[in-house]
Amino acid sequence: MTSPYRPVPARAPGPADLDAMVAALTTAFFDDPLWGPAFPDQERRAEQAAAMWRLYANSALRYPWTRVTPGAEAVAVWIPPGGTELTAGEAEGLRDFLTDLAGPRVADGIVRIGDQLEQARPADPHFYLTLLGTHAAHRGKGLGMGLVAEGLARIDELGAAAYLESSNPANNTRYERAGFTAHGRVTTATGHVVTTMWRPAR
Repeated sequence: MTSPYRPVPARAPGPADLDAMVAALTTAFFDDPLWGPAFPDQERRAEQAAAMWRLYANSALRYPWTRVTPGAEAVAVWIPPGGTELTAGEAEGLRDFLTDLAGPRVADGIVRIGDQLEQARPADPHFYLTLLGTHAAHRGKGLGMGLVAEGLARIDELGAAAYLESSNPANNTRYERAGFTAHGRVTTATGHVVTTMWRPAR
């Protein structure tokens, strides 16, 4: 099957792009079925979620596989085989970080979701699309899936597999068109169902 998505211009971000990356991720996930309710205080959701996305986006800068559009309107974070979303120190301090940010109940919920998703990941080597987001002001331009296509083209050159978690069922068909198929389902403690998806090496 040929993907209908075409790569968009992309580059590796640097520290100067961090604010724009965080803005894109915060607006992209504000109403996400999984990550929106993770911060139940809607008046503080943007502030609290932005702090968490900043942690993850900043950590992802250490990998050359993290990609943004030229103006960082869209972000794709690919973790390479053997890599991790956070450094060991960041992961160890995550619960305390989230507790200080939004309280112990929110921290426990987010850590539990992360643990469930981690347990569901396949053991076979793969590139992990852990975050994909387009700023709300730039939706509908094909930037997000264009970044996915750009990443997959590079991954295909290595003959590697790819994996992601779809937290919004509205996106499942888009990922299927890019060559992913449903791999499994994770029912989180909140009752939300996440579809895990796999794209074999090509």
